[in-house]
Amino acid sequence: MKKPVSIPCPCGHERSYAQCCEPLHLGQPAADAEALMRSRYSAYVLGNADYVRASWHPDTRPDQLQLDEPAGQRTQWLGLAVKQHTVTGPDTAEVVFLARYRIGGGSAVRMEEHSRFVRIAPHWYYLDAV
Repeated sequence: MKKPVSIPCPCGHERSYAQCCEPLHLGQPAADAEALMRSRYSAYVLGNADYVRASWHPDTRPDQLQLDEPAGQRTQWLGLAVKQHTVTGPDTAEVVFLARYRIGGGSAVRMEEHSRFVRIAPHWYYLDAV
């Protein structure tokens, strides 16, 4: 039986999706806030709204999250660069990242965010952006 070819991970790591973000998408806890942030980026790329919501802290999670866009308005994610990962406490951390994307046929947009994360053992959660 032929083994399927693995795809590169959308988060930008050199590992395959199966070795990088997929285990987190399937329920494995992230090792740290950066890994969670990368897995959330991959979920946006792959249109996995359920994971994005599940990895959002319950206190700040939106009631609904829709990643499906109308025809012609589809978001094309172009890349991710992690600029800084800082542990701020035993169960808190911050990640500064730059994500690039394009909507429809428009120009590329650069989105820089300084995000806060909190761990409720054993899972890390996205809290908010500062």
